[in-house]
Amino acid sequence: MLRSPFYNPEKTYEENFTNGPFGAFADSVIYQLKGEPKYNFFGYELHAPFGIPAGPLINGNFVQAALDKGFDIATYKTVRSRKYPCHPWPNILAVNPGGDLTFEKAGGRLVATRDYREPLSITNSFGVPSPAPEFWQADLAKIVKNIRPGQIVVGGFQGTKKGDGDIVAYIDDFKTTARLLVETGVPALEVNLSCPNEGTAHLLCFDIERSRQIVETIKYEIGKIPLIVKIAYYQDDKILKNFVKEIGAIVDGISAINTIAAEIVDTEGKQALPGDGRLRSGVCGQSIKWAGLEMVARLKKLREELNYSYTIIGVGGVTAPQDFFDYQTRGADIVMSATGAMWNPYLAQDIKKELGL
Repeated sequence: MLRSPFYNPEKTYEENFTNGPFGAFADSVIYQLKGEPKYNFFGYELHAPFGIPAGPLINGNFVQAALDKGFDIATYKTVRSRKYPCHPWPNILAVNPGGDLTFEKAGGRLVATRDYREPLSITNSFGVPSPAPEFWQADLAKIVKNIRPGQIVVGGFQGTKKGDGDIVAYIDDFKTTARLLVETGVPALEVNLSCPNEGTAHLLCFDIERSRQIVETIKYEIGKIPLIVKIAYYQDDKILKNFVKEIGAIVDGISAINTIAAEIVDTEGKQALPGDGRLRSGVCGQSIKWAGLEMVARLKKLREELNYSYTIIGVGGVTAPQDFFDYQTRGADIVMSATGAMWNPYLAQDIKKELGL
């Protein structure tokens, strides 16, 4: 059952940032954790291997609300080394691909509306906005100090180009942002490689050599602090294997998937999201579950084949407890939900009941 979302798509990003979260995330009711933590996440104990990925938890108020509602892993939305603006409103719209969003369907156009209904899928287009480090460092540090036993906060981040095409400076910016995150005391980091390789039309995770350079640079900077890489869906098995071969022994976890992109239009066939470069937008929710499950299974197979030990984090289309168990069956060590959690603030509690917690 869909409830009032904790991020209100009818409000701007700035309104959500200042006044959110909304719905049940704003009621200040704290879910009482039961029993002793028995799951492991990079050496940290968890009550349940379930949480919210980078995206909807846009500041400390959202992160704290997620923890209070029983999501035991809360990822602070992707930050940058400097302030970065959000795309114009609207940033979220409902889409209905009519079942799974296959790549054949994604090659066409999807009609966007404001009619949010089950099975829920949405498109989101924010442009990875970020407040200045002066804000997010203090904001995140405050949350880190209040983490309860059995829960953890992850700091999401990415690099930013200055516009001069300096690749060395671009890679160095990842290192700088990682260092700023470490200063907050956050226990684990997640670098977003599923965004466009800035200055190109291609996703960074598809540039294997640059991805390797970036994760090596970050890992050298942060040392033993766990590093997760967030990646997209790979259609080509060979490219995925080459990517995992290069980074699988460096990183501590791989999170898949982010979204599947498609052209998004309104009911009149016009571009639904205003502004240059926004005709194509990422789709997430129930319609991409198939892709997330498939990637988890492939990552598990490669982990065994290559004798690696990275943690597999399954993301995509988790809107009900059964989705969580489907991901576990395919090989996910950890499962996360963004769209499903936004419209069901009690999803973690529902899953814990199924787990007998």
